[in-house]
Amino acid sequence: MEKKIVAPCGIDCFNCELYKENVTNEMQSRISDATQIPKEMITCVGCANGNQCLFIELEGKKCRTLECVEKKGVDYCFQCDTFPCSFLMPLADGAERFPQNIKLYNLCLMKKIGVEEWVKQAADIRKTYFTKKIKIGEGGSE
Repeated sequence: MEKKIVAPCGIDCFNCELYKENVTNEMQSRISDATQIPKEMITCVGCANGNQCLFIELEGKKCRTLECVEKKGVDYCFQCDTFPCSFLMPLADGAERFPQNIKLYNLCLMKKIGVEEWVKQAADIRKTYFTKKIKIGEGGSE
């Protein structure tokens, strides 16, 4: 299996619409028009090998979660002795557009079944998050 880029915080970079293999000309144009950032700069290589999320990069900021993981010498947040922490706190703002709130679920599942097994489920988890209507007490269950 080709190595999939998974952010230390549990985001499935390889499924992101800005990830290099997924980004479309339409997406690049839309973001470029809104931000005045050149279209060709709107592509992400994921949070690996010294890179960070393009959303944060475009704001000229550093990812505090990524800095924390590097400082603590772990690959994923679930390996940290303070997991879960406030960097993983779910937030309502932007939840309908960004996968912020699936981080904790993803990390717990990675810890339970392993990262490679989780990778096989990540697309379905993301799809459920963005498309399933909430029913109190059912979460993402079928």
